[in-house]
Amino acid sequence: MIYTVTLNPALDKTARVPDFTLDEVNRITELRVDPGGKGINVSKVIAKLGGTSRAVALLGGSVGEKISSMLAEAGIDVWAFEANGETRTNLKVVDEKLGTYTDINEPGPEATVSQLDAMLGGLAQGLMSGDIVVLSGSLPKGAPVATYAAWGRACAKAGAKVFLDADGDALTRGLDASPFLVKPNEAELERLCGKKLHDEREVAVVARKLVDAGVSRVVVSMGGRGAVLVEGERVLLARSPKVRVGSTVGAGDSVVAALAFAEERSMGLDETARLAMATGAANVMQSGTQAAERELVDSLLDKVSLEEL
Repeated sequence: MIYTVTLNPALDKTARVPDFTLDEVNRITELRVDPGGKGINVSKVIAKLGGTSRAVALLGGSVGEKISSMLAEAGIDVWAFEANGETRTNLKVVDEKLGTYTDINEPGPEATVSQLDAMLGGLAQGLMSGDIVVLSGSLPKGAPVATYAAWGRACAKAGAKVFLDADGDALTRGLDASPFLVKPNEAELERLCGKKLHDEREVAVVARKLVDAGVSRVVVSMGGRGAVLVEGERVLLARSPKVRVGSTVGAGDSVVAALAFAEERSMGLDETARLAMATGAANVMQSGTQAAERELVDSLLDKVSLEEL
């Protein structure tokens, strides 16, 4: 079973606004509403790929109820824990004419340590050997910076493979628990190592250090340039197919979804890389955080190129 954890979920509103201008009245031509938060996005993509997952989320108020309802309608199993307030709403402003994508994110309700401990206790108790737990996204206010490290250790102790997709201190401290897989994007990896990485080989060198430190697999997404995958002695550069971009929001989450889906099915590194890149490309073609259909993903598989570094 794949479990996705979203401690700071959101209702994502994607607004299309031609010629978006500051200090002016802007008119929305199209509005899309999706349940969001990185872990929830992962669950949505897994469902479209043909897999199943359980979305563990901290949800509150009418917005939290709406997210639960929307996920249930999509056939996604939701394990909701009550938040101390209204779940946040995020606005994504897309101006296709100017080619800009602007995120305006609310902070979300504060979480308590006891609340997070209760969530972790419930999750860890139900885990079985071989399960996959995806820890992704920002931490809510009130959460200790080492939250993902504590969750990672507890889930690994229960026999699960932990996937970590975070940024900043949450990523740095989360690595202390030696997760099975880490998926930073290029900018997040640069912040982690404290320097600019100029090409794929420099990305691979830093990713290799994470593997040497105890992470089983590192996948560094690089937007339209693809991704670097490091596992054991192998370093693979996977190039994404060129597609028309609808929205880049949730692109990294779709890659994580494909990685979890592939791992659950014991796919090899090459097959995993192709699926991850095709899934990422298919999902950036969508509006908002809408998940792409499996048929579109499959049509892009042969367009992914792989190169050993």
